[in-house]
Amino acid sequence: MASTETPDLDDLDRRILEQLQTDASLTNQELAERVHASPPTCLRRVRRLTETGVIQKQVAILDPARLGSTLTAVVEVTLDVQAAERMDEFEARMQAEPAVLQCYRVSPGPDFLLIAQVKDMPAYHALVHRAFTAQANVRNVRTFFSVHRAKFDTRLAM
Repeated sequence: MASTETPDLDDLDRRILEQLQTDASLTNQELAERVHASPPTCLRRVRRLTETGVIQKQVAILDPARLGSTLTAVVEVTLDVQAAERMDEFEARMQAEPAVLQCYRVSPGPDFLLIAQVKDMPAYHALVHRAFTAQANVRNVRTFFSVHRAKFDTRLAM
């Protein structure tokens, strides 16, 4: 389980994180060479960064268009009842919804901002029915469709 405390990061930790944000598939040996550290030190640091929750997970980033998922929707959702347990219930439903890639509780304005990726408009309509229309606590849904993605990055500034 990851700690909630923010660990102290030194220069080596930051170099390791920079490299892993660029290419998480590096072997420990390759990573050690790039950050100018010994492989055992590098392995120990990566384990610590993972155990403390600085590194949440390592993934492959896929190109949605090459997989036939061409419609990106930015969705604002306002709930009818904003009690904490109802907000938690909505978040749990969104976490279980495969088409929803990101879910943010926001303020002011709508209660949630979602980023969804679907194949096409019929798939979006199915998502709306499944995730919003069928839910009694959803008051309002407003969706914006991406016509062009000018930037997409997963890197955090170090």
